[in-house]
Amino acid sequence: MYNYIASFLVGGTICVIAQILMDKTSLTPARILVSFVTIGVILGGVGIYGKIVEVGKFGATLPLPGFGFTLAKGVMEEVDKVGLIGAFTGGIKGSAGGITAAIVFGYIMALMFNSKTKY
Repeated sequence: MYNYIASFLVGGTICVIAQILMDKTSLTPARILVSFVTIGVILGGVGIYGKIVEVGKFGATLPLPGFGFTLAKGVMEEVDKVGLIGAFTGGIKGSAGGITAAIVFGYIMALMFNSKTKY
């Protein structure tokens, strides 16, 4: 039960921060998206976001900072394995599964629901 509550609180807090930024600042959603991914990379790189994931479980890995954390974690693991070239390949390897799933399931949903382009 604790995992569900912690996931909800951490994930909800991240989403509330994003909503406040959209409502109270002139930042566009695209800038907030990039900022959250960048913050996830930085916090993951210095070891802080790993602690947030330990507490918030899925609630910390699903939002955008979680994607940045996955990129940073993949890069660090790949650099440890193959050296400097891992800085270029680690993020791709670390996040490939999630990106592939998003593309495949998005395509399936587009086929199922006969999506159309808005003009």
